[in-house]
Amino acid sequence: MADKNTIIYGFQPVMEAIDAGREIEKLFLLSNLHPGKLRDLKKAATILKIPFQFVPKEKLNRLTRQNHQGVVAFVSPIEYGKIDNIVPGLYEAGKVPFLLILDKVTDVRNLGSIARTAECAGVQAIILPSHGSAMINADAIKTSAGALNKLDVCRVPNLKETIAYLKESGIKVVAASEKAQKSVYQTDFKKPVAVIMGSEEKGVSEAYLELCNEIVSIPMLGETQSLNVSVATGIILFEGVKQRVSENNA
Repeated sequence: MADKNTIIYGFQPVMEAIDAGREIEKLFLLSNLHPGKLRDLKKAATILKIPFQFVPKEKLNRLTRQNHQGVVAFVSPIEYGKIDNIVPGLYEAGKVPFLLILDKVTDVRNLGSIARTAECAGVQAIILPSHGSAMINADAIKTSAGALNKLDVCRVPNLKETIAYLKESGIKVVAASEKAQKSVYQTDFKKPVAVIMGSEEKGVSEAYLELCNEIVSIPMLGETQSLNVSVATGIILFEGVKQRVSENNA
């Protein structure tokens, strides 16, 4: 059963939370919900870009033993930022953008660990897709050692559009792929950059690889030839740290 502090259940409480501007991580609905209520929830979720999913009653019963009325919402413990506000803000503050995009990292502990590493590396924002990504919950916050409360986190409905926006904003987009011929140690992290890391199972989606300025890999000397996404992210981000620190000390 889910932590009662992370969920809201029942049609009216959920609608009130949405109207009050609460950050809703995900919405679970019964498909045979009252047509009027279903229409209102779907409309609100679509306008506010809240991910929603139709699930069987048994799923909702596992989330809460209370009278959920066919509606359960997970409330985010953080407040999401907007990437089109963050990027101009970084430039105006004289900072060099250093961003991280996670393409469908679904394990909450991996997400938390990555956020912790990213914050230590000076990453200013993490970008997540609205669908197919791990939910930010108490476990993710705990694993991040609080980093998810310090970083800007953006949830976007369309990663393709976001990648295009970053490139138009003068930010080089670099994807990590074990198939890439170019080593991560051969790319320039001193200029504005956004790193894309993919899920451990599938890596970065082909559709996003095609949009990137560069695709890089981490050289491997052993036989395993694969790294946990959290470890791989740390290696790549701290290559960026090394280059940026070296430039500042030059």
